[in-house]
Amino acid sequence: MSSESCGSSLLLALSDDLFSIITCSLSLKDICNLGLCCRNLYELVDCEKVWLTQCELVGIVPLQDLIEWRKAVSSYKALCRFLFSVQPLMGIWVHQNPELGNVVYVMPGFVSVVGCRVIPQELGPLGIEDGPILWAPVFEIICDFDGSTAFLLHGREKGGIYVYPGLVKHVGRSCNVLLLEIEPRQLKHGSKLLLHSQSFVHYPDTELSKNICRLNSGLSRSQGVSGQGETLVPFSRLGFSDRRKLLDVVTNQIRLKVPSVAIGPLFPRLRDNEENFQKDMVLLSERRSMLLQMLKLGEGYMDSKGSSQLPFDPTQLQLNGFRKSPGQTSDFHNIISEDASHRQSSRRKSIGRYFKDSLNQILGKSISFNGNSKNGSSSSESKYASLPEFLSSSDTIGLTLHASTVKLSSYRAWPNMHDSRFAIYKLPLRTPSVDHEYAGLWGGTFGWPPGKPTKDKPGKALFFLLLSYEECQGQQQLIATKILEGTHYVLHPNGSAMFIVNMDEPSTDPFPWDTDVDSLTVNIKHALKGEGIANGYGFRYPGSKPGSLFVFQDGHLAFIWKESRAVLTLQRLNLQELLRKGERVPALPPIANFSYLTKSYSNVFAEFPHTSSTWASAREDQSDALGENLR
Repeated sequence: MSSESCGSSLLLALSDDLFSIITCSLSLKDICNLGLCCRNLYELVDCEKVWLTQCELVGIVPLQDLIEWRKAVSSYKALCRFLFSVQPLMGIWVHQNPELGNVVYVMPGFVSVVGCRVIPQELGPLGIEDGPILWAPVFEIICDFDGSTAFLLHGREKGGIYVYPGLVKHVGRSCNVLLLEIEPRQLKHGSKLLLHSQSFVHYPDTELSKNICRLNSGLSRSQGVSGQGETLVPFSRLGFSDRRKLLDVVTNQIRLKVPSVAIGPLFPRLRDNEENFQKDMVLLSERRSMLLQMLKLGEGYMDSKGSSQLPFDPTQLQLNGFRKSPGQTSDFHNIISEDASHRQSSRRKSIGRYFKDSLNQILGKSISFNGNSKNGSSSSESKYASLPEFLSSSDTIGLTLHASTVKLSSYRAWPNMHDSRFAIYKLPLRTPSVDHEYAGLWGGTFGWPPGKPTKDKPGKALFFLLLSYEECQGQQQLIATKILEGTHYVLHPNGSAMFIVNMDEPSTDPFPWDTDVDSLTVNIKHALKGEGIANGYGFRYPGSKPGSLFVFQDGHLAFIWKESRAVLTLQRLNLQELLRKGERVPALPPIANFSYLTKSYSNVFAEFPHTSSTWASAREDQSDALGENLR
């Protein structure tokens, strides 16, 4: 279609700068549709300035960083494709176990996004702003040259640091649950995908009574139907034991050991020191290139005869090969042999599960998860699918990050979570507004003056609280939900309402102290009545006692229990900046690193020294070496 016939002559007469300003009011879909009108409009829409503007509008990284990121991709259009696809993942994700906190914050890396776990910890005399926040890597999603994504789960095994590659399923705009799954896939025609046969186990033909059903390429993947008309078995239909062991076996085979030169960093430090920032950018670029090269080539392997083989695709494992090699036993054999005992155990516990589910309904807990079956039934139904059935429905399997949207119930801003899914749940982080000025993430410690250590307590336990608003009986309440606690042994369960304040009821209680940590006069803006957490009729459902929330002129908050005069002081946090200034510690083994499902009342994330000498020295060694090369 010509520009005259489609009426685009006026748009074509505009400069690139002016046209990019106009496209700010268009959605990405509208821009793509505009480019389909005619060849001239396609060329106009395809210009770099238009897509740079769209990258800015996505809002993940500022303009300065976008310019740095562009050097690693083919175009701003490719970069925008990546940013738009991962935007719903940004923010805070949690799990209820362990009770001290399981907080994962997804933030920008370098041409990537990184999931960082905040470690429960105590603060030293420098406080929140200047004391290093401890964190560990959980996963990262890297943007390839063409804007496609590469998923890497982080983990540590036998003293080594590994990454576990996989795929990212389509991310919905409203996703609220991130699941780690093994996905059945179709082997692409002509693929050179090979089995990692040196260490990967082989499956005797006698173990499976069904032949492999190849997926019909003519059918939509969303239909979940194989070429023989058999339905793909979703990972969620497997029993918990099968899911856990399948994740363990697959991650053990696809893992790639990270070379020392690629251990860190995952994101640059703040721009307050431009020299350090530029050094970080060089290291990050080298690390990203190395990881992408590892993903494309794999590690290679030797077959059973010692012959060198072609590199394998580390994101997929072909199932046909080990079904045709009856000579070896395997972890898969062990998994299948345990399937019968697992199902028998499930039957024995069916009565107990009935009462447990009934009790959960009474307590308002969600006993259903994301229904993946066609009829919309819950994936937690009592009848589990067998592992052979799952494996026989596809050609290959691979690790997958599945961003799902499910209907979740919640209690005081804390979602009710499934206790047997390898998942983390998104917390809605509201932007402060005129009506909800205290909404958002806050951090603080107990005691006055705030954060000041004493001789008997050299460190103060760090608390993260999510402040949100709810309407209750016509009154607006401010709820402070605990999501992280830095004590050695848990005092308050995850999701506890540390305090609840009635925004319409002022308090007349005086503030007990006249000066702050710097001996300056305390200026109180206003005070509100509320109730703070206290020992009650149980650990999970504690009681409450009256108190007051004090708002300072500088924007800080303090909640004081009236009877005990205990004080919890809070300040608003920029978690991304804190992590950039923070200190990295080693990750847990891969599956537990993603979602630690075991109930624990102690700090399972702090089993290592607070300093990561390996990563710190690697950063300095690489900086020195690269500095010499640059000279």
